[in-house]
Amino acid sequence: MRLLTENDKQNYKEFLENHPRCNFQQSLEWGEVKTSWIKEVILSEDENGKVKGSLCVWIRKIPIFGNLMYSPRGPVCDIYNKKVLQDLTDGVNELAKKYKAFVLRMEPDILKSDEKFREIVEEIGYKIKDDSKDFKDEIQPRFVFQLDIKGKTEDEVFAGFHSKTRYNIRLANKKGVVIKEGAREDLKDFHKIMVETGKRDDFIIRSLDYFEKMYDCLAPEHMKLLMAYHEDKPIAGIIPIFYGKKTWYLYGASSNSHRNLMPNYLLQWTMIKEAIQNGHDVYDFRGVSGVVDESHPQYGLYRFKKGFGAEFTEFIGEVYMPYKPVVYKMYKLAEKMFRTLRTWKKKILMRK
Repeated sequence: MRLLTENDKQNYKEFLENHPRCNFQQSLEWGEVKTSWIKEVILSEDENGKVKGSLCVWIRKIPIFGNLMYSPRGPVCDIYNKKVLQDLTDGVNELAKKYKAFVLRMEPDILKSDEKFREIVEEIGYKIKDDSKDFKDEIQPRFVFQLDIKGKTEDEVFAGFHSKTRYNIRLANKKGVVIKEGAREDLKDFHKIMVETGKRDDFIIRSLDYFEKMYDCLAPEHMKLLMAYHEDKPIAGIIPIFYGKKTWYLYGASSNSHRNLMPNYLLQWTMIKEAIQNGHDVYDFRGVSGVVDESHPQYGLYRFKKGFGAEFTEFIGEVYMPYKPVVYKMYKLAEKMFRTLRTWKKKILMRK
């Protein structure tokens, strides 16, 4: 086990891109977007110096509590290789001492039903929290929709869509919706529509500066901006991220006045087709609520993503190593209170 050095960066990128458990949130490029965190990468190597596993860890000072370590969607390795997982954990333990951290949190994209992985990490000393149901209870979504596109043609994938989804894609084309790839300056239009979407659907949005930072760090190799136009007016947009053989739908926005033209359906289909053309294996629609109920405020998002024939997937949740259990318990209570207060504040501001 050792930590990544400047000379290792290209090899790490190649390892990540070629690993079946590749995730863009373990990349150095994504780490550059998150400027408020310190980043460290732990490498597990064989006797010949070949990388067998990695864990990108972010560290941030939390007032009152101390340093929190977080690894989004890590680790990247054979998740059943206990030796490699122990090696990476030894690195985590060293980082915990170095930064005097009170916890390491991970939210790996590993199925909740994977009892073998669960048994291994619990033997190593990790704890698991797997009961969250809603977006506010997690950092990374625990429930996602994933579309298997490996080795499939566009016609095969399109045939797997719900009939209403196919109808809406054709309707958008018929109504004259045009999809174009946007440049950095088009993020201004995207952000304006995102603000509109956030007010309509009741969620907090990122600043324009954040999206510009994303573009600077990831485009064009790992990020695109796709915009939908009607009569030359921007009416919707999406930001997909691609890394290795996977594509993730990260952000989407649509104006209130042109939703009847179904631009979001055509945007998704355009990006899915590109993922197929690029030989990708998975198109990840990202998060939905775990509460599958028509009365739930997020049910429309669930129905939209389900319509593309994607599989509703439940991940294992939070896998964590509490170095200071009492401090971490107090932090979790404070975190829950903060999110509740933030929600109330947002609702009050939106009523004004």
